[in-house]
Amino acid sequence: MTTLSFAHVRRRAARHPYVTALATTRGRIGLVLVGLVVLAGLLAPLLVSQDPTDQSGGALLAPGSPGHLLGTDDLGRDSLSRLLYGTRADLEVIALGVPLGALLGCALALLAAVHPVLDTVVQRLFDLVLAFPGLILALAITAVLGPGRLPVIVVIALAEVPVFGRQLRAGILVQREREYAVAARVGGTGRARLLLRHILPNTADPLVVQIAVSLTIAVFLEGAMSFLGVGIRPPEPTLGSMLSQALPYLAQAPYFAAGPLLTVTLLVLGFSLLSEALNREIRR
Repeated sequence: MTTLSFAHVRRRAARHPYVTALATTRGRIGLVLVGLVVLAGLLAPLLVSQDPTDQSGGALLAPGSPGHLLGTDDLGRDSLSRLLYGTRADLEVIALGVPLGALLGCALALLAAVHPVLDTVVQRLFDLVLAFPGLILALAITAVLGPGRLPVIVVIALAEVPVFGRQLRAGILVQREREYAVAARVGGTGRARLLLRHILPNTADPLVVQIAVSLTIAVFLEGAMSFLGVGIRPPEPTLGSMLSQALPYLAQAPYFAAGPLLTVTLLVLGFSLLSEALNREIRR
């Protein structure tokens, strides 16, 4: 029994921190919530047969109406179809925007680590982006590019560039003074190789946590843009635009807003639980 217990402890100790984090209660719940929303978005064409832009039903039909499981909106469009396709659209833009912002931010942080002059230039660039609140930045970019998917992706990416850039820069400043980095420099390792081969892998964990946090923020940012009418063009559904359309009918048909509101809540809660689980495990 003692041997088995010891082996079990060794197996647990050998687990990767990310695997251990996802095995916790928070990690499991977060993974299930995000997985359900993602699965619903991916399988939208298989789960519903109605076109999300088809106005063939009566306006504001209650959930459970014939042919409309979640009812219809104010224009007679099927709410379930719009919810699933709207979820899919939201997932697509945040899945592109956040990684793009992370890559650009990390690339600029690595560039800043090459020379003090470049570091100053990159930091001022980050300050410039951070000087604009997210929605002001969204309005400015939409004024140039017009509404649509591309502006939403660009806004999300730009908002995340200084976040990831500053986080990686802080990690580089700490790691390059560690003994292994000093030993590598003394051994003749070049600056680029030192950064990419030695320092960058040791700064990856906080960046993974930040991705989960940024996905949460991106959900709100996309929703706010669609809510204000500067996001993805109608009649294509998004969760934010559905909430905006439901606002005038909250007293008359509160179920109109229930679907997108619940979906946003599940998605945000799931990403938050995942980021918290990862952060707790990495900091141990």
